[in-house]
Amino acid sequence: MELTSPAFQPGQPIPPAFTAKGNGISPPLMISGAPSNAESLALVVHDPDAPSGDFTHWVMWNISGTATVLPEGQLPTGAAQGVNDFNRVGYGPPAPPSGTHTYVFDIYALNTQLPIKTGATLAQLLAAMEGHIIAKAQLTGTVSA
Repeated sequence: MELTSPAFQPGQPIPPAFTAKGNGISPPLMISGAPSNAESLALVVHDPDAPSGDFTHWVMWNISGTATVLPEGQLPTGAAQGVNDFNRVGYGPPAPPSGTHTYVFDIYALNTQLPIKTGATLAQLLAAMEGHIIAKAQLTGTVSA
C-alpha cells in the first residue's frame, strides 16, 4: 500500500495552502495498493517534532476500503473524524512555533468498519483498530515556522 500527495513529494515542504499560513485545508492524498479485503481505511496525521511531544493534527476513520483519493479540504463520504490536539474535530493545519517540523500521514487498511463515533480521540481510534490492521502506509512532509 502507498500514500502519496499530488501537492508535495515525500519528505518535502507541504504547500502553505495546507498549513495555518494559508487556507488551512487538508491536502489531497492518493492511496494505491490497498489490500482487496480492506473494509475501511483510517488516517492519522501527527507532528512528532512538537515541543510538547507528538501532536495529533487529524484522525479520520471509516473511509471506504476502496478509496483511492482523499480530496483536498473534503471529508470522504461515510468517513468520521475525531478530536485533534487543538481540541477540535477535523483537520488541524500545521503551525509549527519554531524551526522545521515533520508531519507524518499514516494510513491504515482495516478488515472492518470501526464502531466509534465522530469526536473520538486518537487513543480511542488506536484501541478500536487493534487487531484489525492489515496494511499501513506513510507519507511525510515538512513545514517551517
